[in-house]
Amino acid sequence: MGPHPAVAAIRLAVRRVLHDLLTEHHRTAAALPHAPSHELPPPPLVLVACSGGADSMALASALAFESPKLGIRAGGVTVDHGLQPGSDLRAAEVVLRLRELGLDPVDSVSVTVGRAGGPEAAARDARYAALDTAAERHGAAAVLLGHTRDDQAETVLLGLARGSGIRSLSGMAAVSGADGRYRRPFLELDRQTARKACMVQSLPVWDDPHNADPAYTRSRLRHEGLPALEKALGKGVVEALARTARLSRDDADALDSWAAQAEATVRDAAGLLECAKLYALPPAVRRRILRRAAIAAGAPAGSLFARHIEEVDRLITGWRGQGAINLPGKVVARRQGGRLVIRQG
Repeated sequence: MGPHPAVAAIRLAVRRVLHDLLTEHHRTAAALPHAPSHELPPPPLVLVACSGGADSMALASALAFESPKLGIRAGGVTVDHGLQPGSDLRAAEVVLRLRELGLDPVDSVSVTVGRAGGPEAAARDARYAALDTAAERHGAAAVLLGHTRDDQAETVLLGLARGSGIRSLSGMAAVSGADGRYRRPFLELDRQTARKACMVQSLPVWDDPHNADPAYTRSRLRHEGLPALEKALGKGVVEALARTARLSRDDADALDSWAAQAEATVRDAAGLLECAKLYALPPAVRRRILRRAAIAAGAPAGSLFARHIEEVDRLITGWRGQGAINLPGKVVARRQGGRLVIRQG
């Protein structure tokens, strides 16, 4: 008799990601100069980011089960945000559980959470910085993250509420970060599957009180917003939102690619953007070019919002002799003699 369906589902999801990583690893090794063809590269190390919650514990258990079968080394890292009393004890407990699963190396990393962008964004920034550092220290090929289809649905709704365009509706990518460091095997699985997999394997899980705290936007969305949507629209809402993310990501990638190619055609011999040529482009492509130009001039991507780009766009589509537009990072956009000049003030 095979494993419980929930356990089989999480293992299959992880196996697919590990296969991809192994293929990439061998391809990279084969491309290295002077690598003897008969020598296999050392097996890659894959880390799982684990909070002790159901999603990441299910992920850790599946990684521990699948990695030896593929000859992949598997470790784990837990991040202590220091936001609750006893968080250090909780992190130590997670380390113990990961080691009991057979993972090695296992790290606990303490971080100081700042205040930039609000508590959720600050905690996320601190967490990813710690995971980046741990991955580099151990030379890990990838870090697995336990985000589920439910997390994806919440991310899409938060993006929709921000009103910042199709990229914000594309949710979390299955592969992201520097050199594709972060992998999310569970984006096609729901949260309940992960929890069930922990239960049938008798894995103890920790429910973070922050996940139920109405002070946090995502928590309110999880416990009030999505249930209300499901009540009004039916049970398929989460799946539909995750599918929206997938389709939006494809569209956004295509438009980004178009903008990258079109940018060279709208610059003059001096490299300045020509307003008439920009005007002829579809708005979605033109605004992407403007955003790329603002970032290249020094505007921080995280502070550059749709309203900023819309103001710059009006220098092209609604030109009435208006003055310069101030952008984040002390970048200024102005129209001069049929050219758009974007540079630090």
